[in-house]
Amino acid sequence: MTYPDPTLFGHDPWWLILAKALGVFVFLLLTVLAAILIERKILGRMQLRLGPNRVGPFGLLQSLADGVKLALKEGLIPAGVDKWIYLAAPVISVIPAFMAFAVIPMGGEVSVFGHRTALQLTDLPMAVLYILAVTSIGVYGIVLAGWASGSVYPLLGGLRSSAQVVSYEIAMALSFAAVFIYSGTMSTSGIVAAQTDTWYIFLLLPSFLVYLTAMVGETNRAPFDLPEAEGELVGGFHTEYSSLKFAMFMLAEYVNMTTVSALATTLFLGGWQAPWPISIWEGANSGWWPLLWFTAKVWVFLFIFMWLRATLPRMRYDQFMALGWKILIPVSLGWIMIVATTHTLRNYGYQGWATGLMSAGAVVVIALLLIAWRALRARNIRNTPAPPPTVDVGAFPVPPIPKKERADA
Repeated sequence: MTYPDPTLFGHDPWWLILAKALGVFVFLLLTVLAAILIERKILGRMQLRLGPNRVGPFGLLQSLADGVKLALKEGLIPAGVDKWIYLAAPVISVIPAFMAFAVIPMGGEVSVFGHRTALQLTDLPMAVLYILAVTSIGVYGIVLAGWASGSVYPLLGGLRSSAQVVSYEIAMALSFAAVFIYSGTMSTSGIVAAQTDTWYIFLLLPSFLVYLTAMVGETNRAPFDLPEAEGELVGGFHTEYSSLKFAMFMLAEYVNMTTVSALATTLFLGGWQAPWPISIWEGANSGWWPLLWFTAKVWVFLFIFMWLRATLPRMRYDQFMALGWKILIPVSLGWIMIVATTHTLRNYGYQGWATGLMSAGAVVVIALLLIAWRALRARNIRNTPAPPPTVDVGAFPVPPIPKKERADA
């Protein structure tokens, strides 16, 4: 197993840096094209229909045809929009989505034309915080698109998106804290190296579940796609967009899906390390093989995105915000306290105490969640107004018939 040497970053020749940047861009672009087609195929199968099957063999060229169609459509700019902000919003959404992938490790050290380099564009001592910061900028594109459109429904979608990102980024950042405590670093390559023996999905399962929920809310995907709720907001923040400008929003959505999936792989599934039993093979984590394991793990999360879209209905907005503020954030805070305590005890040699306390903490969290859920449910039942009295006529209860006033002759 060859982990990248931190001193390698920043010392590659310019042509190698350019080649790696181009490779990341092509990887994301091809992943988006494949994800759009595969998602439509999966949704078709789950809904007992065929899905795309006309363009190319087995419909494989459908994504390419959609891209060409969007490029050739007329780009309309409605009257009353703030033109420069309206045009800049899709660009602001796309660029941070690609930038966030710069610190994702896709493999260990490899040799490229005699130069030793890591399959990672660069790394930072605070790489995970860099990802959070860059992806937070992307929401400005959605907010500005809603505001600059000069329409009520896009504005509501932009406001929903800003509230959504603020709520779920807090829970997402708190789920990262447990990973930082155990790994002792915020560097993405260092976090992957710290999972050599045990992946953090087993040690930090509550953090993984919180992140899994938060990443769906962060990317505005079903059942959390409230900023673009067709039934309420026509199309949400991108209602007034067409042609390539609309395509850029869709590109940003799928690139963000890939980025958060790659981050979940890096933080909880051992990154590019081979899963068991493939890891028994000595050469599984050397050369270019880790790129295959990394891509496979990313696609597991992309499939979860598609599965959720085909399975769950859209949540109500108040339920969605309550999930973030009343459940995910309190659970994350409690779990961080448990992790910090057990990690400190483990450093002092109290292995049994650490395991016991972790188990007890998990039981307490589950019990508190059940109590809170029952309390909220009971309050909702009490606040439900009583139905009007009914008159039993035979075997069929009917509502009371209102009295009619006799008209004077």
